[in-house]
Amino acid sequence: MVETLGLARFNHHRLDFRRWMPAFVSSHKTLLSVVWIAAFASVFLWQRSSVGAGGFSIFRWQSSEAGRPVPRLRPAAFNLTDFGGVGDGVTVNTEAFERAVSAISKLGKRGGGQLNVPPGQWLTAPFNLTSHMTLFLAEGAVILGIEDQKYWPLMPPLPSYGYGREHPGPRYGSLIHGQNLRDIVITGHNGTINGQGQSWWKKYRQKLLNHTRGPLVQIMWSSDIVISNITLRDSPFWTLHPYDCKNVTIKNVTILAPIFEAPNTDGIDPDSCEDMVIEDCYISVGDDAIAIKSGWDQYGIAYGRPSTNILIRNLVVRSMVSAGVSIGSEMSGGVSKVTVENLLVWDSRRAVRIKTAPGRGGYVRDITYRNITFENVRVGIVIKTDYNEHPDEGYDPKAFPILQHISFIGVHGQGVRVPVRIHGSEEIPVRNVTFRDMSVGLTYKKKHIFQCAFVQGRVIGTIFPAPCENLDLYDEQEKLVKHSASQNITDIDYDI
Repeated sequence: MVETLGLARFNHHRLDFRRWMPAFVSSHKTLLSVVWIAAFASVFLWQRSSVGAGGFSIFRWQSSEAGRPVPRLRPAAFNLTDFGGVGDGVTVNTEAFERAVSAISKLGKRGGGQLNVPPGQWLTAPFNLTSHMTLFLAEGAVILGIEDQKYWPLMPPLPSYGYGREHPGPRYGSLIHGQNLRDIVITGHNGTINGQGQSWWKKYRQKLLNHTRGPLVQIMWSSDIVISNITLRDSPFWTLHPYDCKNVTIKNVTILAPIFEAPNTDGIDPDSCEDMVIEDCYISVGDDAIAIKSGWDQYGIAYGRPSTNILIRNLVVRSMVSAGVSIGSEMSGGVSKVTVENLLVWDSRRAVRIKTAPGRGGYVRDITYRNITFENVRVGIVIKTDYNEHPDEGYDPKAFPILQHISFIGVHGQGVRVPVRIHGSEEIPVRNVTFRDMSVGLTYKKKHIFQCAFVQGRVIGTIFPAPCENLDLYDEQEKLVKHSASQNITDIDYDI
């Protein structure tokens, strides 16, 4: 049986983060050369492999042999063809999936069951998973989401959002869905789940949809979830959306969508989730690669479920529209205890971003970014406090979020226009920010490229480029060298 990975097995705050990079990488030049070569190789492999439907992951070994044996991970195993499935890309297999899930649902007390999806094109409308289930996609297996929206069921709006994210009222469900489940595994030999989102994106741009689009995979109010060794691509909306879940592991997953004109195709959106690991993934999509959320304005405040204890590591991500890793803007239930380490963001608009606004309430605190590399990124680090998008007029404009205890340690890269833009405000100041070991190659060498407003924090040691005047300066032994007398000074310039 596949073993779920719980956060109780380790305390990521005690990890020796420096072990990830080899000891021989002793200079920033050497580090950037290694990163550049790795990034170039990953781009080449992705472009070559993305012609087919299978995708790839730079972190996992793949066999060149077709028809790899499918491991048995549960006491009982079935093939989709046992339930009448036909993988010709034309036959609709919704009933076959439903019959298979129904059979597995009766096996919970005996350890559950495994549903194997063989090589082929398996067209289907949305279907639900069950507890104690493994969905295994063989090499060459593609689950295709049916394009006709009449086959996609409508669901109630998420309680922490007030209504469908794009339209009032019901929202479309996800292609693969689960609620109130335990012990769910989606894995395989890098098979693919393809949402065929092109028609959804076109209708969205033409304003022809009356309901919020559905995610590709959404699991709600569930625990003990493992998603690994698969490719997810072309979601109608957010790609992978765990909602109010605990003990979630996402590992060796490739997520793809066009970098332009694929609106809101976020890669992974942990939403009010606790105890979660995302590692060894490649994500290139049309919005945030990862966006940690916890509800929207007064609805998120009332729902009151934070996203907490999340570890994100060993990722290569790209976002030409938004950011590599974001927190918010829907963060009204709070976000805390997040570590992002060993992250490469390449050819992107922004690298890492925290976004919020008056009316959100909640908090973002105890956030650590470590060993972050930027490669041709317009803005490296962004904290934005005026992201003024609200569900309705019922929000409280005086519900100010709290932003504090945010650290950036080991930030390097090249081809960056603005390395830092922290835009706090009088109502939403950014407190206790730390920078240490930072050296970023620039494409824009004028002043005010390290931009700050209403920020309090410190710089330990020497960093490049020179920090803004809002921050206190400490030496490498963490002894105060210079105290800032101008924490509220503003030098934000969005024209750069």
